[in-house]
Amino acid sequence: MADHLLRALKEAGYGRCRVEGMPSADWVLIDAGDVVVHLFRPEVRSFYNIEKIWSVEPPANRAAV
Repeated sequence: MADHLLRALKEAGYGRCRVEGMPSADWVLIDAGDVVVHLFRPEVRSFYNIEKIWSVEPPANRAAV
């Protein structure tokens, strides 16, 4: 999947993207400048639970103004 995405980005004119994690391919990070792509194997994705990192919890009690 990472190879396919890198090829498509290059063909679309986005040049060389920075890539980390390709040797093991557990978690591949592709930095395409304005966009960063994370590719995980399913068990690694569930372990890191990256959605929780970026989620926003609503405040428990917000005083009315």
